Amino acid sequence: MMANKVKYGLSRCYYAVFANDTYSTPVALPGAVSLSLDQEGETNKFRADNIDYYTSISNNGYSGDLELALIPDSFLKDVLGELVDGASGLQYEVATAKPSAFALLFQFEGDDKAVRHILYNCKATRPSLASNTTDSTIEPVTETISITATARETDNIVKAKCKEGDTAYNGFFSAVVVPEGDEE
Repeated sequence: MMANKVKYGLSRCYYAVFANDTYSTPVALPGAVSLSLDQEGETNKFRADNIDYYTSISNNGYSGDLELALIPDSFLKDVLGELVDGASGLQYEVATAKPSAFALLFQFEGDDKAVRHILYNCKATRPSLASNTTDSTIEPVTETISITATARETDNIVKAKCKEGDTAYNGFFSAVVVPEGDEE
């Protein structure tokens, strides 16, 4: 196999709730439209001898947006803390709900092979409410959540990825794989 020259296509998005130092079984987030996360951190320069004598760069994770065709009710309940009324069936939002931490798993296609990614410690915001009236054609309205991905407290790991042929690749979306700390 060759190395990818380009990447394209977002697919196979999943989330896995993180609680009590374990991840739940990943749940599909179908209808992935786009994912755009910008790196967070700062560059600090120390000047001495008329040059940048020392430069430090912090890694504060990523933040940005995940756009889906429709955010599943399961995500709204599992991650954003919405509740379901047993008597009426109403699913409702509570102002004091605390969002749960979760891992976000997804795949980018490439010209040679797909690459699978995981962000280990994510938080999400509520989506906006929006739709449009219909006319002679139906235009789907997507939903977007803002995501912040930071390092795990236990080991400072922010993200990981694997490609076809790596041990973690085949079972990637069935359980959250965490690096064991061995370096090559």
